[in-house]
Amino acid sequence: MSTPAQTPVLEAIGISKRFGGVKAVNAVSLKVMPGEIVSLIGPNGAGKTTTFNLVSGVLPPSEGQILFKGRDTAKLKSSEFARLGIGRTFQNLALFRQGSVIENLLVGRHIHFNYSVLESLAFWGRPRREEIAAREKVEQIIEFLEIEELRDKPVSQLAYGQQKRVELGRALACEPSLLLLDEIVAGMNREEKEDIARFTLDIRDEFGVAVLMIEHDMQVVMDLSDRVYVLDFGCLIAQGTPAEVAANPAVLAAYLGEEGSHV
Repeated sequence: MSTPAQTPVLEAIGISKRFGGVKAVNAVSLKVMPGEIVSLIGPNGAGKTTTFNLVSGVLPPSEGQILFKGRDTAKLKSSEFARLGIGRTFQNLALFRQGSVIENLLVGRHIHFNYSVLESLAFWGRPRREEIAAREKVEQIIEFLEIEELRDKPVSQLAYGQQKRVELGRALACEPSLLLLDEIVAGMNREEKEDIARFTLDIRDEFGVAVLMIEHDMQVVMDLSDRVYVLDFGCLIAQGTPAEVAANPAVLAAYLGEEGSHV
């Protein structure tokens, strides 16, 4: 858990995003401390994915500031966010379907390759060392996610839940200090959800990775989260512990509705 003296892994300060005349995100502030699992919830169209795109560098904010470990990210290119230590999964799977599990995971290691094109032609010295290190890391992830028997299979042949594990593994392959999970359990059965929940806790506890997740499954949110932020129409309407948020009348009205009594 975090302490007041720690610097947030991620801090968004009054961020907004306009698309023409539409303000998809309106003056949202949030933070993720080291060792935390934080959820961002809200109804469809609330601005959750846009907020994710802002904090991960996919989109620049129209207003506000985003800090990663105290560093202002305003002048960074979107491709530099992964090098900072931000890993992300996507709501719609973004895998190379004809590639094997190992090949997809190795894609996540590319930010750690420092050799030149000329060096790679010889495949000796630094290129060889870095390739060996990458494969060792990928094998650790495969073992962690319990997909050893799938390592050489094309992703297109995997079940949906297995593909979600590969997507998670690729995000872990970049060795992030912050992991963004975009509806990671969507479309999964109960057993698959329980597995992903267990992996998420282990990622935090064993690897020391902070987690920010968008999730519609309220049971997962309540079970895993240290804190929860709630968006509605692009605005932050509540924040707090899962219990505090579940009891907040504004949240019940905007998002949980009748389900609030079951949270």
